[in-house]
Amino acid sequence: MTDTRRRVKLYALNADRQWDDRGTGHVSSSYVDRLKGISLLVRAESDGSLLLESKIQPDTAYQKQQDTLIVWSEGDNFDLALSFQEKLGCDEIWEKICQVQGKDPSVEITQDIVEESEDERFDDMSDSAPPIELPSCELSRLEDISELISNCLSSPMRKEKLAAAIESEGYIRKLINLFHMCEDLESTEGLHHLYDIFKNIFLLNKNVLFEVMFSDELIFDVVGCLEYDPASPTPKRHRDYLRQQAKFREAIPIKNTELLSKIHQTFRVQYIQDVVLPTPSVFEENMLSTLSSFIFFNKVEIVSLVQEDEKFLTELFTMLTDLNTPDSKRRDLVLFLKEFCNYSQNLQPQAKESFYKTLTTLGILPALEITLAMDDQKTKTASIDILTYIVEFSPSVVREYTLQQASNTDEDQMLLNIIIEQMICDTDPELGGAVQLMGVLRILLDPENMLASVNKSEKN
Repeated sequence: MTDTRRRVKLYALNADRQWDDRGTGHVSSSYVDRLKGISLLVRAESDGSLLLESKIQPDTAYQKQQDTLIVWSEGDNFDLALSFQEKLGCDEIWEKICQVQGKDPSVEITQDIVEESEDERFDDMSDSAPPIELPSCELSRLEDISELISNCLSSPMRKEKLAAAIESEGYIRKLINLFHMCEDLESTEGLHHLYDIFKNIFLLNKNVLFEVMFSDELIFDVVGCLEYDPASPTPKRHRDYLRQQAKFREAIPIKNTELLSKIHQTFRVQYIQDVVLPTPSVFEENMLSTLSSFIFFNKVEIVSLVQEDEKFLTELFTMLTDLNTPDSKRRDLVLFLKEFCNYSQNLQPQAKESFYKTLTTLGILPALEITLAMDDQKTKTASIDILTYIVEFSPSVVREYTLQQASNTDEDQMLLNIIIEQMICDTDPELGGAVQLMGVLRILLDPENMLASVNKSEKN
């Protein structure tokens, strides 16, 4: 099967709550005699081997996220995710899952999540777990709203029902309207309540709510609500930073609007996670796992979208190595590449190998020979970071390149000599760049990672 509509990546959540890439393949749904039911099958793109054979159980809670993700749990603490190349393919498999479970495909989740402990099950069943009734969204009820959301966090079922109520009633937009009113009225008390409300909405850990909050229309207002921490004597200025100081520079104009939107969204959401939200407790860390997954899958998608755009990357490397490119432009190109390499750290080894192979084919190492030797400190530092990423992942590629240079390149233009020169001539009083380059040389000279059976010349 070569249809890109059904092309997927299979992920499994590991013990560290990080997503492991289990391979790329094509998904189908069919009856499996051995499992006695309709099952999801994923066959590897490389060799047709079976990556996944999962019966669609009638009571499993499947969730559709971000239009191209289907996530579910198999057994205790074993979460799986299918990331589709195309929305249409995701919709088709989602309809099949809903058909098997007798659900309307318009839902985002097929089942109520079951509670995590017997005590909570008894508590929730004792009052038949009625739906959550949200207070009317008015300024006078902000304290009641804050208290209700806070009280629901301790029970998984109440969290589910609260999230469902917030989504179905369009409650986030209503709260944002109150936020605008509170800012206009300079109502400090109301703004403090809204801070607590939105902080706790994050702890509901629901992707469907994140998609609303992280939309272009609302994300700055959500950040605004989180500026009014009751524990802080003065409001933070996160919106000012995101709008004015965090300038997005397009090294090369990005024509793919989906890619551009993902880049903006990912930067802002990462900022919310790292800077805006208070440092989570151990208890809260687990309750923010969906936020981490949201960022993870965004970064994977950005790398894939850039890597697939051959015209964009070819243009980037042509400009990077063109001697007529202004230094300021070259700096922007290198900083973009560094961020691109940073995002690639989310990839699994097989995908990472493909990623670095693409960069090598396009000429990343000759480009670094130019940028490592530039006087601009930002360009030099970013170039050292990129070289470090490449050498740490695949020292053999760099060694092979330097061996080829030995017979056809002037000494002062060889990558290895440029690295040594930059290490010796580091002007940083703390020798940060020199230490990093020493680490690069150490990896390149380490016989333990030399593939003697593949390339005997490496050790000679």
